[in-house]
Amino acid sequence: MGIELPDQLASDGDDDYLVIPEAWPAVELFIKVQTQWRAGGSGIIGLDYNAVRWLMDLSETKDQMQLLEDLQVIEAKVIERLNSQTE
Repeated sequence: MGIELPDQLASDGDDDYLVIPEAWPAVELFIKVQTQWRAGGSGIIGLDYNAVRWLMDLSETKDQMQLLEDLQVIEAKVIERLNSQTE
């Protein structure tokens, strides 16, 4: 897809992030669907929401709309970061 990854990841702790407890369900869902991207000629478009919905149904998520909204925050930042690397 034209995305260049670094040769090695930083080990100095700069890649550590604080995740508030309320955001963990969205982080966990993102980890499960992180291979389910839709892409086009201009780069990554977004996650495949069919896969997202299937995983939420499978895990019997109670508040799917809130979880989707939280996931979309993560998705938007990842899209911005990945697409900026291909420019």
